[in-house]
Amino acid sequence: MRKTAIPAAAILALSLMLSACSGAATDTSSSESTAPESSETETDTEMMHEEVTGTFEGAGEHSVEGTVTVSDIEIVLSGYSSDEGPDLNIYLTNGADEDAVAAGMQVDSVVFDEASQTFTFDAMDISGYDTVVIYCDKVKAIFGSALLS
Repeated sequence: MRKTAIPAAAILALSLMLSACSGAATDTSSSESTAPESSETETDTEMMHEEVTGTFEGAGEHSVEGTVTVSDIEIVLSGYSSDEGPDLNIYLTNGADEDAVAAGMQVDSVVFDEASQTFTFDAMDISGYDTVVIYCDKVKAIFGSALLS
């Protein structure tokens, strides 16, 4: 019993010390000296985010509606709806054809009947893309696209 109690006590003591350290780090980050930095960073970050927008149009027999706003950290769909598909995904591309989708960047799956959707990612250069495409990977079909401007 003594062999079990000593390691357990050591682990408990170690975890208490680590908790105290993490609490101290949290307290330091909320000091008054970091508040101005935080607001400056937000202003700088807002200025750095280029935003482009587009309006979806259906492709072929498929219907896609709504608008899209793309920045270097997120894609936001507003007023969005599309025909139902078995595997709908959103892509950043250069053009609205099969080759553009193949060369583009898949962002995430998209819900066909959810009007507002946001997809976030690490900061990236979006200047290399001019179109957002809704594509069904399972049936290899473009449902719609939005030219960005």
